[in-house]
Amino acid sequence: MSSMQFGIFSVSDITPDPTTGKTPTEHERIRAWNAMAKKADEVGLDVFAIGEHHNPPFFSSSPTTTLAYIAAQTKNILLSTATTLITTNDPVKIAEDYAMLQHLSEGRMDLTLGRGNTGPVYPWFGYDIRDGIALAIEHYDLLRRLWTEDVVNWTGKHRTPLTGFTSTPRPLDGIPPFVWHGSIRSPQIAEQAAYYGDGFLHNNIFWNKEHTEQMVQLYRRRFAHYGHGEPEEAIVGLGGQVFMAETEQKAKDFFRPYFDNAPVYGGGASLEDFSELTPLTVGTPQMVIDRTLSFREWAGDYQRQMFLIDHAGLPLDVVLEQIEILGTEVVPVLRKEFDRVRAPGVPDAPTHAARVAAGQAGGSVDSSAQPAARDDVDTGAAIAKQDGE
Repeated sequence: MSSMQFGIFSVSDITPDPTTGKTPTEHERIRAWNAMAKKADEVGLDVFAIGEHHNPPFFSSSPTTTLAYIAAQTKNILLSTATTLITTNDPVKIAEDYAMLQHLSEGRMDLTLGRGNTGPVYPWFGYDIRDGIALAIEHYDLLRRLWTEDVVNWTGKHRTPLTGFTSTPRPLDGIPPFVWHGSIRSPQIAEQAAYYGDGFLHNNIFWNKEHTEQMVQLYRRRFAHYGHGEPEEAIVGLGGQVFMAETEQKAKDFFRPYFDNAPVYGGGASLEDFSELTPLTVGTPQMVIDRTLSFREWAGDYQRQMFLIDHAGLPLDVVLEQIEILGTEVVPVLRKEFDRVRAPGVPDAPTHAARVAAGQAGGSVDSSAQPAARDDVDTGAAIAKQDGE
């Protein structure tokens, strides 16, 4: 594995194919995930990540169950989440479920925490979306303690206290799963990632590069502010969307009806305008290579590049073909070129094995280290006050 990780993620939408009118069943989409993960593993991608949703038209209500099943059928690929809801999930259950996945996958996992912005979901789990930031702060603080302390005594505002509680199983090799904090627009999430020295994954699929640059630079500055290292040593991930064919015109002709009818952006900006303003690249493999390499110009050296590839009703056989192209034609070139221009001293993408080795050598293990330079007495105040630096 090179210093960067490349992978695919899915948000688990169930969308009619606009060219046939056929809507896949939940069962078909769930089985498709397994086929996608095995193909990604086969062609040498590094990461397969799935979202978490609890409302139709999505089906991904149980990421750890799904990823454990996939882990049993893959060999090398790292399994992750596009979002694990730190707000509406009980941190005790997150600690248990993801530690179990860590053991079952032999450390081939990490997770991306997110707030979730679907208002009706919050009351289904006994919460209020207006408490979203406070929940993210308090729940994550508890989650870290559950993974790093064998016995936890804890009192907070949003759940019942814990007295003498031990989360089981304990993290594999005594190393908690690596945590990314994922966001599409929240500076508070960037601040939370920086505060703890965790990774920050800006899923910039809806944003122009200027916005993404601002978010990434905020995280880098605050990472350094809290004493975790230089800004260039922060752990950054980016999103992206691609559809490829042998010519740009063929790619656009095939993908356009899917784009035009996609639930999220269908009926809005044109395919051309959206491609200009966001990382969406519809064209040849070389166009995807060139566009992705350009991300370094405004994001700096980074550690993880994820691509959305199965949305908007695209048929499974087409998605598998896209994964094949990505793994055999695009990613090998990206690995070589990103490694060639990478600045000295930039950290490699985090893996369980590397973090175990760092712990054995007496170094810092990213996600379990405490902030080194806290100048805010209250964790919540330190994170929640950030409204876009």
